[in-house]
Amino acid sequence: MGDFCYYTPSSDFWRLDSVALHCKSVPPSGSGGPENLERLLRKGRKLALNNGFEYREQINPGGSGKTVLAYLAERYPHSSEADWKVRLDGGGIYVNGRRAGEDDVLTCGQQLLWRRPPWNEPDAPLCFTVLYEDEQLLAVGKPGGLPTIPGGGFLDHTLLALVRKRCPEATPVHRLGRATSGVVLFARTADARSSVCASLRRREVSKNYRGLACGEPVCDRFVIEAPIGPLPHPILGTVYGFRSDGKPALSRVRVIERREKTSLLSVVIETGRPHQIRIHLAYAGHPLAGDPLYESGGGIKDPAALPGDSGYLLHAQSIRLLHPKTGQEIEISCPAPRVLRTKDETAGPDSEDLPASGHFVPAES
Repeated sequence: MGDFCYYTPSSDFWRLDSVALHCKSVPPSGSGGPENLERLLRKGRKLALNNGFEYREQINPGGSGKTVLAYLAERYPHSSEADWKVRLDGGGIYVNGRRAGEDDVLTCGQQLLWRRPPWNEPDAPLCFTVLYEDEQLLAVGKPGGLPTIPGGGFLDHTLLALVRKRCPEATPVHRLGRATSGVVLFARTADARSSVCASLRRREVSKNYRGLACGEPVCDRFVIEAPIGPLPHPILGTVYGFRSDGKPALSRVRVIERREKTSLLSVVIETGRPHQIRIHLAYAGHPLAGDPLYESGGGIKDPAALPGDSGYLLHAQSIRLLHPKTGQEIEISCPAPRVLRTKDETAGPDSEDLPASGHFVPAES
């Protein structure tokens, strides 16, 4: 195999069929949002009732002049116009504190509130482990299958909800996909959050991942520089994927072990676009094995698949940054699950699974 490759939109490298290998997808196990509970029940997923939530927003100039029903149906297409009409008729939606009617016309600056009643959340591993903690920062290990923040039908069954039971002031400075395990960093003060976010924007934070990809890359090391932006999706409206006019994104990839029909990869990302590693590896012709959503080239493989659907193996192994208070460099690591370790790493006396996907200490109640 070669030593180094570079993948960009001007490169035809990913189009080589000999480089890509089709891998059969594992059936997705995530949810697509509050309207897909029946889908989850058919798959045998456990559900738990939460306490409901109040969604608030301020109407911007783009919403001014539209009726409440038209605005909600256009802005939130995950629910149909008929669904929004039922909610309006039920009295759960308010404008400036008054119950809204479907034909009420919105004006810029008004406050829109939806008091969503309790709903059944999909089951998720409700646990995490503390990797690092001081007065400024908290780093935890997230299991695969647990969303980082609310969304897609999840509210209480999220890493954020669990962590805030322990540290109410904690705010995540980045996020991982639902199926991705590993390090998630939280800021415990406003100053720490501002400092870390500024470092992320300046690309001063290094994040290292491990993933199992389809096929055998031509080169042992390669760079993927392909822009990422929204693509049409029949269920969600849009999902992120490769888009020539999207935002710039850069990933540095190293092959650490070649296996039969798959390769174990180390990926360092210099940007943090949504689903960047999944999109970039697919763009380069080596989608994550079992990824139900992305195909070679970075586009959408199955329009019925959702970003939260699982089946692939990706782990955030470490994050390196300057401490927001001391200025000293710190590196926080989370051991990879067994399937994402090399033969040498699993052959020694410490070969048992360390805290990783499905093996975390339960969260404090």
